Amino acid sequence: MAATKEPDQDVIKRLAGRGEDALQRLADMPGGTKALKAFNDLKARVDELGRRARGVEELELRVAKLEKDLATLKRAQTPKPPRS
Repeated sequence: MAATKEPDQDVIKRLAGRGEDALQRLADMPGGTKALKAFNDLKARVDELGRRARGVEELELRVAKLEKDLATLKRAQTPKPPRS
């Protein structure tokens, strides 16, 4: 089994190395550093947006629970019609 993992690791190492080379070449290009900074900023913004979206989902669940509790309280407070 170790023999099958070794070629996979070589492929991954080669891909990682090529990715690093590509990033280095991009950084060396005119305006490349600015483009890399923009990509990094975009990643940070997307991460922040995802975090906020998860927060909104939690708030929606809390609001739904509060609405249910409020409906239960309103039913309990409404006067029942007198029986004849």
